[in-house]
Amino acid sequence: MELFNVINEMEELIESSPKVPMTKRVLVDEDKLLDYLDRIRATLPEELRQAKWILQERDKVITDSKREAVRIIEDAEKQLEKKAIDSEITRKAHEMSEEIRLRSEEIARQIKQGAMDYADEMLGQLEEKLNSILEQVQENRAELKGMKKD
Repeated sequence: MELFNVINEMEELIESSPKVPMTKRVLVDEDKLLDYLDRIRATLPEELRQAKWILQERDKVITDSKREAVRIIEDAEKQLEKKAIDSEITRKAHEMSEEIRLRSEEIARQIKQGAMDYADEMLGQLEEKLNSILEQVQENRAELKGMKKD
């Protein structure tokens, strides 16, 4: 991912920058650091678009599952009407229709839960990445502010 490449480059910049004697501070090229921050800002919207896509896909899976469940129920009802020759066949068809409906609802529920879990996991990973980047940026800014005072 571009975001991690920029972070790695930023880290290399810090590691290769000249050190201030007798401190843990380094002199960092301000233009390069600002360039990295701009690249991070440019990359973040892509990460957010990916998270939005995941949510849209989840909604699509849920909608498709509901449609499939309705189709299965309608198919079962049509079969029931065709096979309603006598009460025994009708009773069994009702039982089968109910079983299919319950299974369809369970499958739809599982798919929905799976999609929600996946979206939550992806958003959690994105949140961790963004928090990590934010911490690094804050540390770097604090270090830069400390260097200005010296």
